[in-house]
Amino acid sequence: MENQEYKNHQTHSRNSHEKNDSLSASIAVVIAAIVIFGLWMYTQDGQDSRNTITGNQNVLGRQHNSLSADEEAIIPSNGVILPVSWGNLGARLIKSGVIDGEKFMTLYEEREQFSKEYENLLLKDNNGKIKITKDNAGYLLNLFWALGLANKNNILDSGEMTDSRYGGAGNFASTGGWTMSVGDPMNHYSQHIFFSLTQEQQVLVDKISKGIYRPCCGNSAHFPDCNHGMAMLGLLELMASQGVSEQDMWKTALAVNSYWFPDTYITIATYMKNKGIEWKDVNPQEVLGVNYSSGQGFANISSQVVPVGKLQGGSGCGVEFGQPAPVQQRQQSGCGI
Repeated sequence: MENQEYKNHQTHSRNSHEKNDSLSASIAVVIAAIVIFGLWMYTQDGQDSRNTITGNQNVLGRQHNSLSADEEAIIPSNGVILPVSWGNLGARLIKSGVIDGEKFMTLYEEREQFSKEYENLLLKDNNGKIKITKDNAGYLLNLFWALGLANKNNILDSGEMTDSRYGGAGNFASTGGWTMSVGDPMNHYSQHIFFSLTQEQQVLVDKISKGIYRPCCGNSAHFPDCNHGMAMLGLLELMASQGVSEQDMWKTALAVNSYWFPDTYITIATYMKNKGIEWKDVNPQEVLGVNYSSGQGFANISSQVVPVGKLQGGSGCGVEFGQPAPVQQRQQSGCGI
């Protein structure tokens, strides 16, 4: 979530396969995560996260003049149409208190970013399909984050987020770090029914969320401890509720992750091309998996690729695989969209 006080994308991302962590170490990491997240989000004036209306910056705020043909295939300049409509979910998120409308609008108005598109998504009924671009990727991330956090789902109620080793679901960047709600964010955690999933749809969300990783850590979207993970969960639920096929859900998730982590997927595409595989021919499920899209997997892939021109720094958070880092380091590198 972009805000002067609200900038820490994944302060407590942790590897779900990590062995023999002590309870005290886990608690220490959790507390540090929340503090760092709040400080980064509210003190960093949009560095690495500002999506300016003038269009001279990409989703992570770095200027670039043009994309190569290969890069254009991964993060098209004209955007990608997602197979879902947003409807009036923005207004419903405000009505339920998941989003404090005034605070949320002020965040973007102060940066001269609250465009007509943003207003429509937040306040009006949008029956058309959502289109993600380099300019609105951060805004959509925040809306999907709110949806994933608040919509009632078994993954939040009984999944990894509730593991007692981590001291409760409220101690993560994706929960304690959501300061755009009315009242305590945990008052909204898995508390609202914006749409219900059939048993078949829930099974699909469970399956796919376990297979989608993010390069800022080693966790899947089934363990949405950071904003990107929670946003992806929200998007998966939305797609399932609107009858999107499994194949299209994987494809869409890869497209969205590519806008959120452009450098990661440009590097992966380079690796694939070196193996004779064009980006249009990759298997989205494979690329989104632990061997490519997790922090560890991407580190292995990137070590085999000649560095490419950066659109985004490292893991997206300037930290090693979701481990805690000094506030100064996070402020300099950026970690939230």
